Amino acid sequence: MIKLIEEIRKNFIILKQEFYKNYAGSSHIQEFLPLMSSDSFPISKTHLQKLIEFAESNPIYYNSFDMKINDISCRIYEGDINDYWINSLKHDSSYQPFYPTWILSAYLLALSSKLLGYEKLIDIGSGDGRIAYCGSITDLETYSIEIDESLVELQNKIQTNVSLNFRPMCSDAMEFDFNSIHLSRPEFFIGGLPQQGEMLAKNIISKIQKTNLAKESGFVLAGTYSKKQFSGNSSLGGWSEIVNDFKLTVQQILDVPTSWTFDQKTGTPYYFTKFQ
Repeated sequence: MIKLIEEIRKNFIILKQEFYKNYAGSSHIQEFLPLMSSDSFPISKTHLQKLIEFAESNPIYYNSFDMKINDISCRIYEGDINDYWINSLKHDSSYQPFYPTWILSAYLLALSSKLLGYEKLIDIGSGDGRIAYCGSITDLETYSIEIDESLVELQNKIQTNVSLNFRPMCSDAMEFDFNSIHLSRPEFFIGGLPQQGEMLAKNIISKIQKTNLAKESGFVLAGTYSKKQFSGNSSLGGWSEIVNDFKLTVQQILDVPTSWTFDQKTGTPYYFTKFQ
């Protein structure tokens, strides 16, 4: 199944590049979802419908239309996140302005957590909640933790129009009591690229390291290939210091499309790690 995820991921990157070459719109953000299962995207019809349900319940998208990309029937979603991006900068404890990964990417990330044996998914700095929502599609118990009130309000609007509960919570993850949600085999998705998200990652990982959850917990870190993001060692997508300091081992790397890599040949590498 992990090989199947990798095959979907490769086809997704290829399709993204073709979409970028042919996209003629001018929206702030844009992405697509395949409309049906195929050899390139062997995803169940039910799961595809749930992904579309999230997109069509999400107010950040103001337009959608269908088109074929490399003979794959897709639905294109155009959106604007300017107001949410600005609002997300106002918190002292906010380490990354809101800029979403793509919905299909969030699904592949959540599915990878499921296949690695995790039972619960905690998305920290969750934006509009898409990774947590996709975790619910894969039958993980999910929690969506976001410090920005306007983004949590956005999540609650989405929550009222979808059939899955991804548990939006407005909280500063640095102060959050994880014992309150009775975790078992949790995977923590920690928002923020290197430099911006370093302090948040250190806080969460060290907090979990001191509990009896340490041996069964995983931490997913969003890396980057951009040299501009690094202040030091650029290996492991900029996370080598964190990985080395906490003696983490890398279980998997998944390079998937995100809004901020739309015009690039690669995507964003997500590092699935755990304590050695």
